[in-house]
Amino acid sequence: MGLLDEAGKIAGAIAAVEAAEKVDPEAGLLTKGIAAIAGFEGAGKLESMIEKKDDDTQEAADNTESTDDTNPQT
Repeated sequence: MGLLDEAGKIAGAIAAVEAAEKVDPEAGLLTKGIAAIAGFEGAGKLESMIEKKDDDTQEAADNTESTDDTNPQT
């Protein structure tokens, strides 16, 4: 999944640069560079947060299933 993670980060960087250009059509190279870095890092953090949430949800589901197996209903 490493390649897909990097593609997501690159897409975030491109989106951030496009947004900076929409806000300021006269944006300089420094502004675009900062936007690209922020978009790259932000997309990476967002993906990590989503993966962590998915892992936590899966872990909670697994715990619920194991609890249900040990306590049969009567």
